[in-house]
Amino acid sequence: MQLTSLSKDLTYGDKKPVITKLIENDATKEIRIVFKKGQEMKEHKTMFPITVEIFEGEIGFGVNNVTHILKKGDIISLDPNISHNLVASEDSIVRLSLSKNDSVQRVKNVNK
Repeated sequence: MQLTSLSKDLTYGDKKPVITKLIENDATKEIRIVFKKGQEMKEHKTMFPITVEIFEGEIGFGVNNVTHILKKGDIISLDPNISHNLVASEDSIVRLSLSKNDSVQRVKNVNK
C-alpha cells in the first residue's frame, strides 16, 4: 500500500512547474505537477497513453492547435504520440497518470 496527497507539501517553482512522482505501482506512475500562474510545459509527446486531471486551478491544454480550457475536476486522456502543451491560467495542481513504461525524467525534461 502507498499513501500520499496531491495537496500536501506543495512546492511552487520560480521559473518552471515542479514535478513530483507520488506513487508508482505495477501498472502506472502518478505524478503531481504544480504550476504558478503563467508557467507552462512546452509542446511534447510520449510513446504511451496518458491521463491528466486538473486537481486545482485552470490549465490551457493545447492539442492539435486547439487550446482546451480545463478547470478543477476536468480529466483528459491522450493516445500515444499526440503533441500537447500546458499553460497555467492560475496557480494549479495537475495529476498526471503515466504508463509504468514511461519515464518521470522524460516529463521533467520537457522544460529543460
